[in-house]
Amino acid sequence: MSDAASALWRFSLEVYACPGVAPACLVLQDHHGRDVNLLLFCCWLGASGRGRLDGAGLEAADQAVTGWRREVVEPFRAARRAIKVAALPDSDGIYAKAKAVELDAERLLQRQLAAHAPTPRIDLPSEQRLADALANLRLYIGDAPAAPIVDALKTMAETDFATAPA
Repeated sequence: MSDAASALWRFSLEVYACPGVAPACLVLQDHHGRDVNLLLFCCWLGASGRGRLDGAGLEAADQAVTGWRREVVEPFRAARRAIKVAALPDSDGIYAKAKAVELDAERLLQRQLAAHAPTPRIDLPSEQRLADALANLRLYIGDAPAAPIVDALKTMAETDFATAPA
């Protein structure tokens, strides 16, 4: 895996673990049709010093992963959710395996996204990287609610986005 793909994955895990971020991401995914991995990619681009996306850049990133997302990630997600809802006796093991496969598929999706990322500018101050991350987030989600994600990015900016660059 490339350094950029590894950095994107680490960044994603760190952001997703912040208070309130996971539920906010799921609302954006399930009620606003947003891809959580693309959302995290948008934030990472700014946070890592790779700058701001424009509409064409966002469209290109989305197109790079649309097929994989629709044909692989979303079916695995649907299967995992169905296993959880069915709650058959002794289904915990298969649920855990389905979740692991879904995460592996998402990691490959993020690898595809990272392959299209520009080289970071490590000389950008944290304030600029935060502004870029927030601008990229808003470009992708519009006015949809994202306060926990914004808060997580602000908190991470206080430590100069320690895991973002690569």
